[in-house]
Amino acid sequence: MMNGQGRVHPGTAAPAEERRCSWLNIWVFLIFALAIKAAFLTICLVVLLWHSSEQPRALQQQFSEWKCDSAVPQGTDRGWMCCPEGWRRFQRSCYFLSLDQMNWAESEQSCTGMGSQLVVINSKAEQEFLSKQIKQYPQRENFYIGLFEVKEGQWQWVDKTLYNVTAAFWRKGEPNNGLDENCTVIHNLEKTLNNWIDIPSHNKHHRICEAAAVIV
Repeated sequence: MMNGQGRVHPGTAAPAEERRCSWLNIWVFLIFALAIKAAFLTICLVVLLWHSSEQPRALQQQFSEWKCDSAVPQGTDRGWMCCPEGWRRFQRSCYFLSLDQMNWAESEQSCTGMGSQLVVINSKAEQEFLSKQIKQYPQRENFYIGLFEVKEGQWQWVDKTLYNVTAAFWRKGEPNNGLDENCTVIHNLEKTLNNWIDIPSHNKHHRICEAAAVIV
């Protein structure tokens, strides 16, 4: 209730305009707080990706869009594995299957330029995964991998991983050591896991790049 001078006596209700302003201030504060929280979470994710020790920064600098999924065993201090958008993840690695074709040296440089390398196949499970991936649309015939011949009969992976002939997946009769056939492709038309072929390095084919998944 107001007195003759327009003041509100103690104990009387505040005008409706003041109550509306109070609620408006609360909503503005809540929206502002939510915006700050969202920005903070975004910054945290970027920082975690940047500082992750499992992946060279070169890969992270090349891509702004990432796909993450919860795949790390329970009990670890990090819970997400991330690959660049468009790459395919298997276990702790990310794989890029190119649409364009290059010779072997250009393929190696292209992978390196993305912070990755031509794929190094370490297990039957990885070979099975890649053999399924290359058969998916769009269909492509041959894919360079990171195995090359240093000298006659001596094969080596690009990351210096020890080449184990008993864990190789050559097509029957390969490597046949044909003229200048010193690089390796996975051949898509094979129906078995044994689909590696040695070919000349100047031939242009697709490629598979591999990089460690980012764990955050």
